[in-house]
Amino acid sequence: MKQISLTQLRFSEILAPGDVIAWPQGPGEPLALTERLVEQRAELNRPVLQFGLTQSSTLRPELAEHFDFRALNGAGTSRRVTALADIIPCQISTMPALLRSGQLRVDVALIQVRPLPNGGYTTGVIADFTQAMIERARVVIALLNPSLPLMGGDACVDESDIDWLVDGDTRIIDMPDPAPSAVELEVAARVAALIPDRATIQLGIGTLPAAVAKYLIHHQALGVHSGVVSDVLVDLVEQGIVTNAYKGIDVGRTVSGGLFGTQRLRDFAQQSKLVELCNAGYTHQISTAQSLSAFHSINSVIEMDLSGQANAEIAGGRYLGAIGGLVDFVRAGTVSPGGHSILAFPSTTPDGKNSRIVASLGDRPVTVPRVEVDVIVTEHGVAHLRGCSLAERAKRLLAISHPDHQESLERSLRTSAKATSPD
Repeated sequence: MKQISLTQLRFSEILAPGDVIAWPQGPGEPLALTERLVEQRAELNRPVLQFGLTQSSTLRPELAEHFDFRALNGAGTSRRVTALADIIPCQISTMPALLRSGQLRVDVALIQVRPLPNGGYTTGVIADFTQAMIERARVVIALLNPSLPLMGGDACVDESDIDWLVDGDTRIIDMPDPAPSAVELEVAARVAALIPDRATIQLGIGTLPAAVAKYLIHHQALGVHSGVVSDVLVDLVEQGIVTNAYKGIDVGRTVSGGLFGTQRLRDFAQQSKLVELCNAGYTHQISTAQSLSAFHSINSVIEMDLSGQANAEIAGGRYLGAIGGLVDFVRAGTVSPGGHSILAFPSTTPDGKNSRIVASLGDRPVTVPRVEVDVIVTEHGVAHLRGCSLAERAKRLLAISHPDHQESLERSLRTSAKATSPD
């Protein structure tokens, strides 16, 4: 391991032509390294930037003059460049194996670390598939960041895994919980009513988890197992709602692949010792879900057709979402004893002009196939689809669609039925 200052770091001396450069998602991005990379772009031989969910200003369309883009996720600020990117559709559960096998290429990994008191380093806010990225990369460049929380588990990195250790940054990307709209709060209230006491829940990031947390105030002894967690976890633990006492596995601990919140969450995770960061090969695996007690996964999609298949990737012709852990957790909720998979979303787009329950997805992708769906929630009600016929699914989904769009949906359904009926 070579230790250098940030001003000494020259990417042109490290990179080979066409190298794939990757860094962890969200707050795991080492800002000083990615900024330095972008600053030196004119000196480089067109490397590939491979990224998941980003929440920084690093990725910009004008960088396409010097870099190729490869996107695993279209959410957050990644949306700025996904129209210019080569999209890789894959589930989070498969990421560690894809990276380790070389099927998903990473030549240079950029990470941020903090020394651990007993030796080695921690990536602090991220585990998911970061370890696999580090293991596969030819070169690992690590930025020292003393502001990272001291986390163990799969966030640990051996000194021998680091090729270049770079002094200097204390910034961590904050991801505060967004304020839910009135409609989102209506949806969240219906979701919370479906969750029994002592259930284990999956809460990701975004307005829906923040809204659901507001309606769990009277719940008791919940557990949390998730791909990422946000600041709402702190509220739920401090209020005595989340105890993790009845999870079946990992009792007493919240398990997550990342800390996607603010300093409040990072301080809580470090000081309480109640959060364990684990890799996606554990957090998103079906075998893990089968051991969780009454696991209720809570996720959202962009739109759903009347048969129950959902698109969570493309809206308005733009790649805005991702597969991510969605399919993994949809399946997880259905295999857990006493569990459910809940897909929740407002019935229309924010302007009310377009229904998010549609007659057909057309040429838009089927992110979640209809065979996987379980419980669907909008502000207008709850539709239980598991085990239902196509006709019954359409009936139940129509009932929870927005009243302003029900007539056109019914008309489309009748037209489709006539087209497919025998003469």
